[in-house]
Amino acid sequence: MRTGTGLRARFNMLKGVPLPIEQRLGKDAVTALIIHCCFQFGASMSGLFLNLYLWRLTEDLVVNGIYNIIVFILTPPAFALGGWIAKRRDRMVTYRLGIVMIALFYFMVVIAQEQVAQYYIAFAIFNGIAAGLYWTGYLVIQYDVSTEANRIRFLAINMVVFNSSGLAGPALAGFVIQRSDGLQGYIFIFMLAFVMFLIAAIVSFRIPMVPSHHKAYYLKFMGLVMHRNKRWLKGLYSFFVLGLFQGIMLFLPSIMLFQTVGREDLVGYLGVFFSSLTVATGYVISRKAQKEHVRKYVLLSTTGVALGSALLLIQVEFWSVAIYMILFSICNPLAVNTLTSYYYRLIGTLPLKGQLRVESVVMRELFLNVGRVLSITLLIVLAKDMQSVWMPVVLFAMAALQYLLVLFIKEKQVGEQG
Repeated sequence: MRTGTGLRARFNMLKGVPLPIEQRLGKDAVTALIIHCCFQFGASMSGLFLNLYLWRLTEDLVVNGIYNIIVFILTPPAFALGGWIAKRRDRMVTYRLGIVMIALFYFMVVIAQEQVAQYYIAFAIFNGIAAGLYWTGYLVIQYDVSTEANRIRFLAINMVVFNSSGLAGPALAGFVIQRSDGLQGYIFIFMLAFVMFLIAAIVSFRIPMVPSHHKAYYLKFMGLVMHRNKRWLKGLYSFFVLGLFQGIMLFLPSIMLFQTVGREDLVGYLGVFFSSLTVATGYVISRKAQKEHVRKYVLLSTTGVALGSALLLIQVEFWSVAIYMILFSICNPLAVNTLTSYYYRLIGTLPLKGQLRVESVVMRELFLNVGRVLSITLLIVLAKDMQSVWMPVVLFAMAALQYLLVLFIKEKQVGEQG
């Protein structure tokens, strides 16, 4: 108990400045951050290098693209299933099931080793289902353990924890892989990730299940809700637009970096540097961000990534990729944190007083992943390999489209609820 109290004190007092009671994080909020820290340490090693592992085995951008398309296509149905489980049982059941399945996924990668390239479609299917279950549980938990008063701060600290735990992961993974024979270093890293996911699953039992009498699953009525609540519908559109950019950025950076530096350890060390920038951004957001300035934050973020991606139109070399990734690491967290906090506020405006939070998370993921699939499909249709002139063009186009987010966001008016 003393350890938990100390951790809460650190989260609740940054720079030694006491926070108002309503902005402080509760025990479950801190536990959720610890779980996500363990999860991200494993994911930062395995996720970054899984796409690079496929690339090293096949040197085929289409294989990576198809792998990620399958993952993103299956994630929304997995979200729907996870939402049903969360409503019938509890969101912790969905969450723990997702963690265990992701752990099993990397255990199977360790067993399959180089045969992953041969069965990459099957691995993508399993990964998509596991990821969908995990993120359904975690996104609902984020809503449950935070409040209107501390949510933007919780999400910012979550971003700091998420990226801080990812600082050591890429560096360790790159160091091990570079000094191992062949591709054996990748296998060791995937095994270590498996262990970290198991630890996260064990820690998750510290968050209690919450009995609920509201077990009805209203997913089939969300079309009607979208028709009646246009502001919420535009919020969903914003995640579709975000997905257009995210889809490419979830797998392309590691390949671009490897193409320009040629060494896995340098990719890992650069990942540490970029993550540290994201941590710094998250810290500033947690201290300075105000929910009334949603549009301004999104506009600033979009301008940064658009300028960075424009450099790739000149030349795809280390200097342009590095500057682009620096701008992306600083600006993208601002957009993601802002949109997530804004969307959680919109959930509070829906009928049934919070009972639609699970269904809202499922719909958010549907729109997000449709955008991801479309952008990756466009990339692999136009750009067959990393040398294609269309690769930076597609990336710049998806970054520029983020300006549409400003049109889909309506800031809270004086006297308005939610």
